[in-house]
Amino acid sequence: MPLIKIQTSLKSIDDSDKFLTALSSELAKSTGKPESYVMTILQTNIPMTFGGSNDPSCFIEIKSIGSLKPAEMSKSFCSLVSRATNIPSNRIYIAFEDVSPSKWGFNGNTFG
Repeated sequence: MPLIKIQTSLKSIDDSDKFLTALSSELAKSTGKPESYVMTILQTNIPMTFGGSNDPSCFIEIKSIGSLKPAEMSKSFCSLVSRATNIPSNRIYIAFEDVSPSKWGFNGNTFG
């Protein structure tokens, strides 16, 4: 049930499959949830500005049923994304959302 969605103004990201795999592994490790439930989404070439500038930037959404540690996860995901994209950490925003089990559907049911 953990989800990480990356939206960036970059036209593309080299080795995007490798990048998504690294995100999946880090999210599983960070939340303590099985990687078999982790979903990763990458959207590139999204028109966006940050601080009034069109320089490359990134918006990350991380959702999970519990197990979120925003302070720790912000550091690790900013670092991972910055290394993979060359977008400076000060041009990356992350939104964390702790989702109620009854509001997360999977396989025809919810988790709560």
